[in-house]
Amino acid sequence: MTSDPELYVLAERVGEKLKAAGRRLVTAESCTAGWVAKALTDVPGSSQWFECGYVTYSDAAKARDLGVAPRTLQSFGAVSEQTVRELAEGALRVSGAHVALAVSGIAGPDGGTPDKPVGTVWFCAAVRRGPAVDIIAEEKHFDGDRALVRSGSVEHGLRLILRLDLPARLEAPGGTARP
Repeated sequence: MTSDPELYVLAERVGEKLKAAGRRLVTAESCTAGWVAKALTDVPGSSQWFECGYVTYSDAAKARDLGVAPRTLQSFGAVSEQTVRELAEGALRVSGAHVALAVSGIAGPDGGTPDKPVGTVWFCAAVRRGPAVDIIAEEKHFDGDRALVRSGSVEHGLRLILRLDLPARLEAPGGTARP
């Protein structure tokens, strides 16, 4: 299990990266239930680069709060690339943040299927670039109990943010920032 001190070091690195780029982050979490947001806001000064976090545990919350299409949930399920993409895009839209991380998975001990066993987690990191959004979506499989799946998911989510290309925001004429 990833320890809190290890997550803290990763969260500090995420904060340094976001602050240097002048970007703000939003999270959309399901199986991690706010743990990514907690890890990030454990870092002093996180209000400079952390916008907010959404815990959308139920399918109804995913649809209601972040605009995941009910058809997406019915066709692909909550633990799917399509759903985490819509979670990330919805979190960007609703919050106005520049960067989003979405996490949805099956932490167990039940809820798994042959196609999506316990430990299956989908991640999506999204970066707003003007009117476009760049997305990295990936699936991971974690071994172990519920605590191991969840802590591994938090760690992987933080590492995914660190992989993003976040050039510094430039000041446009008139003092407004542009990506």
